[in-house]
Amino acid sequence: MDSYTLLPDREIRPGGPVSNRFVSMEIVRFVDACRYVHELPYGYNANRDEPMLLFSEQKGSCTTKHAIIATLADELSISLGKVIGVYAMTEDIVAGAAAILEKYELPYVPMVHCFLQSGDIRVDLTQGNRNGKRRPIDAFLFTRAVAPAISERDEYRLYRKALTDHILRRDEFSGIPLLRVLKGREEGITLLKANIR
Repeated sequence: MDSYTLLPDREIRPGGPVSNRFVSMEIVRFVDACRYVHELPYGYNANRDEPMLLFSEQKGSCTTKHAIIATLADELSISLGKVIGVYAMTEDIVAGAAAILEKYELPYVPMVHCFLQSGDIRVDLTQGNRNGKRRPIDAFLFTRAVAPAISERDEYRLYRKALTDHILRRDEFSGIPLLRVLKGREEGITLLKANIR
């Protein structure tokens, strides 16, 4: 992943809800807003479908951190979008994943992570945060550009479609039923949440 300092910069002026919020905090450059969001602690918000909670709760996950900055980019007409990716969770990436792989007899657990993209620049505003992962996610099995504040339900639908149309067709998943992968995913989410404590 790349540094947010490589993203296009622009003055933030009042106009949209996210722009107004940053201006009220005296943050008036796009890259400074990226820095602010990046430096917030990693954490799951009370409602992931309400990205503005990032400000009141003073924390955010990949979902809400990237939703806020992608929305700000839209308000400022900056060419930048939010991308959903599915990566291969293994012990190398998340401590404790090996037990899940053994339990469900999986080569890896396909998990969702999101990031920002502007041209060839990819930015993860949770990188370096205590986000439950041992290292950055650089390789994805599937990616798709999405709306900045994609709902949890729509993100899950996209994940299920990526599983059935792409990932479960890979040789390493031959004979592995979808339900077993989904159970592994549930435990993977629980593991990630436990690892950030």
